[in-house]
Amino acid sequence: MNSLETELERARGLDERALADAIETIGFECTRCGACCKSEADDPHTATVFPDEVRELQAGEAGNGSVDGDGTTDDVANDAVDDATYDWRDVARPMPYGLDENEDGTVTGETFEWALQTNACGDCTFYEEDEDGTGACTVHDDRPLICETYPFSVALGGTSQPMGEAVDEAGMVRAHECEGLGRDIDRADAEALAAALKERAVRELREAIDVRDNYEPVDSADVVHDSEGPKHVDGTPVDDT
Repeated sequence: MNSLETELERARGLDERALADAIETIGFECTRCGACCKSEADDPHTATVFPDEVRELQAGEAGNGSVDGDGTTDDVANDAVDDATYDWRDVARPMPYGLDENEDGTVTGETFEWALQTNACGDCTFYEEDEDGTGACTVHDDRPLICETYPFSVALGGTSQPMGEAVDEAGMVRAHECEGLGRDIDRADAEALAAALKERAVRELREAIDVRDNYEPVDSADVVHDSEGPKHVDGTPVDDT
């Protein structure tokens, strides 16, 4: 298995034209069915979200933390929370692995990274349907990279995979369960998806490296380790409490 650093270099070297070719070969058009935004059976919707993406959604404004070509973000994202529309917990929840919810509603345990918040039905909190059942994302312009690039992923170790099994692949691109697969996609859309897919791969590997490098045991009842260090489930740094 390659190291995360090796996979990061591979991600940075991905050819966007080749990715776009692969996406065109597979084909895709969103049908707004909402399957990628809703719970599946008894499992709530789980979509990975980066800390700066949480802040952008909090502020209700995309681009407050612009992402550079190497996957780093500028300092403006760190100020987005100052103008936040949403509370951190309105946007994100801890990844549901390693944490226990107590009878009083408090959470104890340790986990890594964040997922988009869900509603009582287990669907993404930002998903809604009209009377005809057509789905829509209420934060579509600000949606995280994993949502923007669904149903695709790249075949690199250390990157997250969307919901559903991979059902098709071309080159480095994998396609996951989605009724929109196999439909015609124009070149401009394929290129935009390819660019976002490469950006996501770089970001995920940088996040994984930073989580690993920043990890240290913490004396706290609840802790979520992300690329910025340990946080409580409400997004506040452990050191600040």
